Amino acid sequence: MSVLSVDGSKAANPYLTDRRLLIEPSILSADFTRLGDDCRAAMTAGGDALHVDIMDGHFVPNISLGPVICAATHRAVPTVFLDVHLMVTDPARWVDAFADAGAGHIQFHVEVVPRPASLVEQIRARGMTAGIVLNPDTPASACFDALPMVDTAMLMSVHPGRSGQSFISSVLTKGPELLARMRPEQRLMIDGGVSPATAPACRAAGCSVLISATAIFGTTDYAGAIAALRG
Repeated sequence: MSVLSVDGSKAANPYLTDRRLLIEPSILSADFTRLGDDCRAAMTAGGDALHVDIMDGHFVPNISLGPVICAATHRAVPTVFLDVHLMVTDPARWVDAFADAGAGHIQFHVEVVPRPASLVEQIRARGMTAGIVLNPDTPASACFDALPMVDTAMLMSVHPGRSGQSFISSVLTKGPELLARMRPEQRLMIDGGVSPATAPACRAAGCSVLISATAIFGTTDYAGAIAALRG
């Protein structure tokens, strides 16, 4: 399956060009009857990239978006960087489809790809950067071998599968463990229950990319929510 993007172009990668704290609104909590408007509003309000959650109903107990929605998002906001989080059992199957749909970064779970060298090579061959993700119950050590290969590592601070869950603060202890083994240019990300109330602890744990769904799209003041997440 392949979904062509608007013109094959992609936005500049903020992970490589911008060392600030980055805020990524996650479109999982957007209004899908007006997805383009919500995406444009979130970026106008100060978002740095958009996060696209892909669920297969197998690795996680839910089904969410696919390449068609990613491509539609790219058409709506073609200058915005798209970070695709593959919560799927077989991420290699979907690399080309999401590359064609406008993705700039693909993240996959260490729980399904413990030895990711070939997958990272596949992602990079399509001109994207790569990231590895850890579920709340997965120890930091599970991805130590993979860390040198990737551009980002992401902590899940909820059990993946749906938005609106409560933040699991214990995952933050993994932040310093990962950062001690990461290069300065690599990014530590966090996703799940990230809100103005939990963001300070995320920042203190070394997370430099905060992904937030409900805390942004569940409000009427996107700019205020994004500013509060930045601190």
